Amino acid sequence: MPRKLGVQYLLVGCGLFSSQAMAAPPTQLDLATTFGSLLLVLAFIFFLAFMLKRMKVPSLINQKDLSIVRQIAVGTKERIAVVQAGEEQFLVGITSQSIQLISKLDTPIKQEELEKSQFSNQLSQLLTKNEKK
Repeated sequence: MPRKLGVQYLLVGCGLFSSQAMAAPPTQLDLATTFGSLLLVLAFIFFLAFMLKRMKVPSLINQKDLSIVRQIAVGTKERIAVVQAGEEQFLVGITSQSIQLISKLDTPIKQEELEKSQFSNQLSQLLTKNEKK
């Protein structure tokens, strides 16, 4: 008798996983969870794109012959920059509408001088920031 009872439970268990039970329409909770997960993934993708744009990550293209050596902001969207193209350096004015050549530099800025000045500027800014706290 106990053996028949086990077979009955087995048949009932198989009935739960029948094709009719699997084809049941999803509940509202399943749809809401799926939709919420989709929105979360899309929001994460847009957040990453926004952060990459804000961080101004350099492009993956090799730009060995063209680079901005130094730049300074002169307005909200205006700057003056020294651009190196090959062995020559140019002083250019950059606005939101255009880029204008100001002049070609006769004596290019040396990379060693630039690295020293950038390091010393950053160090002094960090020290003054820590002193103010």
